Amino acid sequence: MTLSDGFHSIRRCNCSYCRMRGAVVVAVETGGIRFMQGEDALTRYRFNTGSAQHFFCSRCGISTHLQRRSNPNLFGVNVACLDGVSPFDFAEVPVMDGIHHPNDTGGPARRAGTLRFIPAG
Repeated sequence: MTLSDGFHSIRRCNCSYCRMRGAVVVAVETGGIRFMQGEDALTRYRFNTGSAQHFFCSRCGISTHLQRRSNPNLFGVNVACLDGVSPFDFAEVPVMDGIHHPNDTGGPARRAGTLRFIPAG
């Protein structure tokens, strides 16, 4: 996999679907993703406008990646699905305002806040 901007593109979204699934994603361009195995088990889910495609494993239910509504040439890949990477590896994760999506408002993408992980101890 080729990350579009390393882990600098890491984010979460606060839209109704993303808020419930809770994944931390990183950007990958359409040609930058390759499945090693299990692609045949992926299932697609669309909601609201039907523009974004959310993929998950039909066997275990894990949300693997999504094709973005704001830029269909980018995927958001769940970092928890990458070998050796955990969402808890990142002290701060920007949360984008998907409730007021740019495609709905006609304005720029907005940041809704920041998710912070502070290890105990």
